[in-house]
Amino acid sequence: MKRKLLSMLLTVSMMAGVLVGCGSQETATTADDKSADTKKETVVTEKDTPTADSVDAATEQGKVVNVYCWNDEFKQRYEAYAADLAATHGVEVNFVIVANENNAYQNNLDAALMAQESAAADDKVDVFLVEADYASKYTKSEFALDVVGDVGLTEADLAGQYQYTKDIVTVDGVQKGTTWQATPGLFAYRRSIAKEVLGTDDPVEVQAALSNWDNFDATAAKMKEAGYFMLSGYDDSFRTFSNNVSAPWVDGTKIVIDENIMRWVEQTKEYTDAGYNNMTTLWAPEWSADQGPDGKVFGFFYSTWGINFTLLGNSLADATAPQEVGNGIYGDYGVCEGPQPYYWGGTWICAAKGTDNIPFIKDMMYRLTCDAATMKQITLDTQDYTNNEAAMNEIANSDYASDFLGGQNHIALFAEAAKKIDMSNISDYDQGLNEAIQQNFHEYFEGNVDKETALENFYTAAFEKYPELTK
Repeated sequence: MKRKLLSMLLTVSMMAGVLVGCGSQETATTADDKSADTKKETVVTEKDTPTADSVDAATEQGKVVNVYCWNDEFKQRYEAYAADLAATHGVEVNFVIVANENNAYQNNLDAALMAQESAAADDKVDVFLVEADYASKYTKSEFALDVVGDVGLTEADLAGQYQYTKDIVTVDGVQKGTTWQATPGLFAYRRSIAKEVLGTDDPVEVQAALSNWDNFDATAAKMKEAGYFMLSGYDDSFRTFSNNVSAPWVDGTKIVIDENIMRWVEQTKEYTDAGYNNMTTLWAPEWSADQGPDGKVFGFFYSTWGINFTLLGNSLADATAPQEVGNGIYGDYGVCEGPQPYYWGGTWICAAKGTDNIPFIKDMMYRLTCDAATMKQITLDTQDYTNNEAAMNEIANSDYASDFLGGQNHIALFAEAAKKIDMSNISDYDQGLNEAIQQNFHEYFEGNVDKETALENFYTAAFEKYPELTK
């Protein structure tokens, strides 16, 4: 593929970024990056002296493995379950963390990948992470390597993974990434509120009250009457609607707003006007607070990572205290399927073309995404839902119980939800257009503009991000 074409693919919305200075560092550092309007954090998680057993591996590989990502979730997984591989291979692992806000992560990664050929060996991108909303942008390029043909994983290694997690990063039969997690979604609800308003907190009975959107709306009215909010804000139900669209966001170059997206608009406006939500926005401090001890919100749509990585932390009265019953509302949440199956997010590990650390990357990918014992242990340790169907089914059919979820085996529900994930309507533009439609309809929900104006504002934002698209 010609570099000019690659440049167009990888720089749809790329700013002229300044490369992160990678290399050996003893401590975490943070520096302002004016080109990306964000803060960059370069974190070295491992610095090991090669042992006698690892000398051969060290001479065959570069000394530094640069991993590009947008938060510390993958860093946590690596440190907990694969950090010993650095010593085995005689390498340093350097995490280059740039927040996702305003597309800064992709802009920074794009700049680094475009400079890959001329970068010094220890400054090259070795591994980079991608999300479902924009994975295809990178897997369609030459910068993501084939995890089988180039990295060396086998079809047998990958056989235990959920098929959709492979399909989303597969182009023309070539798999260009791999992940440790699967991300089916559920509805997480407050047990105490369910008991008060619905007369039960049993997940089966609560599910009956939320089994379709008509029932969901009727329950929202009951919550309002009892002094509670059904949802926290405008964006909470978005993924449940957007993951059930009938076609991708873009047809050729034309933006197509699916009927299901407009159903989200209509429902959210109705909920806002009726007082069924607390008028917050996703990730805002008020939204997080609604999940905690003082919150008056019945429930939240969350996928696997959301329950163990976000909801649990937000629900604690003191995040630094032990995670146990009685701390905040730990133990007061339960989960059920909700009105529609959906997924939300997911993180894929890609090996970058030009890396000189293939042996390390292969072992890391295998350990963190293929090894059934590791997958099972991650779930037991963190309550995350991992990417090995047999391991998850084993836990689903066991007496496993989550204290945070009032003793519920949520893995069993996730195992059923994972079977229903449909990725057939994803596109290269999902992240930007999903964000734009949500952001530009907030003013409509608040009554500051009419629907037509909000729609025009959405198109304006969309064309700024993607000038090649049309109405």
